[in-house]
Amino acid sequence: MKHLLSLEKLARADFDKILRAATAFKRERGHHKTQPLAGQTWALMFSKSSTRTRVSFEVGIHELGGRPMFLNANDIQLGRGEPIKDTARVLGRMIHGAVIRTFAQSDVEEFARFSGVPTINALTDDEHPCQILADIFTFQEQRGPIAGKTVAFIGDGACNVANSWIWTAAKFGFELRIAAPKKFQPSAALLKRAGGKISISTDIKATAKGADLLYTDVWISMGKEAEAKERIKILTGYQINQSLVKLAKPGALVMHCLPAYRGKEIDDATLEANADTIFEEAENRLHVQKAILNWAVS
Repeated sequence: MKHLLSLEKLARADFDKILRAATAFKRERGHHKTQPLAGQTWALMFSKSSTRTRVSFEVGIHELGGRPMFLNANDIQLGRGEPIKDTARVLGRMIHGAVIRTFAQSDVEEFARFSGVPTINALTDDEHPCQILADIFTFQEQRGPIAGKTVAFIGDGACNVANSWIWTAAKFGFELRIAAPKKFQPSAALLKRAGGKISISTDIKATAKGADLLYTDVWISMGKEAEAKERIKILTGYQINQSLVKLAKPGALVMHCLPAYRGKEIDDATLEANADTIFEEAENRLHVQKAILNWAVS
């Protein structure tokens, strides 16, 4: 049985298996040779709202022959205080796998431990593994191997998306630069655990200079709404815009995991100029997550 709980714990060989399979799933969409989830029911347990993650997993499970069952945390006993391990013990006797989007990383890990079914982290406050797998897939699809390239992350460098980029830098051998205010920089302990060629700076221009990929995420992640005013004040200036793109390598990709708040972490003109890449990146969530599901049951 396999779980995708954290990119820290995912072996490089498994990264490669998933990315290779994603290429085939994208190419063969609509005429897959096999349906690895045939006869299976997978629960989607979401405590956080979602567009791309929910739709891509529901469609992906269906296209692989399975039946997705969406469970909002507030609609089941989990939302009334039932321990996650008890929910896991019940569902594990009825479903074949689970996709969980929630706040605490420990909840996903505890569900996997007690359910006895393959469990996929569809986002926690600590990590967003499915997103970064799709991001790397998108980069390599358009620019070839990411090894040896430079990724510049601009904005909240202590968010779950930045964390997941950190875990992949050493595994794939690319340079990761993060430009963020000191309050929103990743911890020294995390960087030490991850290893790899990672640099942290408050200098947005130096971070972007010569980069192969400029990447950003929202300034106000779900669950941080009470901090919105302070976050906007501190992060203003950490924006991907046309002047910053000019500092990157000619032909550099600009990516955003969406949703985008135009005028904050990215300006409207830059998003529109790079919309083909950004929305291809969004589509690739479907193909990569089908590959993850296939890997989990193989």
